Amino acid sequence: MKKIAIASLIAAATFGLAACTNSAQNESAEAANAIASDVANTTDAALGSIDNATDNALSAIDNAAENAGAAADATADAAGNALVNAGEALKK
Repeated sequence: MKKIAIASLIAAATFGLAACTNSAQNESAEAANAIASDVANTTDAALGSIDNATDNALSAIDNAAENAGAAADATADAAGNALVNAGEALKK
């Protein structure tokens, strides 16, 4: 957020100076292009970080779901075995 505000201030100051001379106009254009490039690079880096965080979160959710499913299966197996054992005990 600070970078965008600073970039906006620099761009405004640059455009203010642009009215001076051709040389100043060229320098202003170069500065504006550099600022635009910096903003684009910062945006790309932020999007990359968001993509990585999303991938990590989805992976964690997938792992948690698999673990929960395995725990449910184990619980069902244990309950089934307990019922079989109880049935065997009643037969005796």
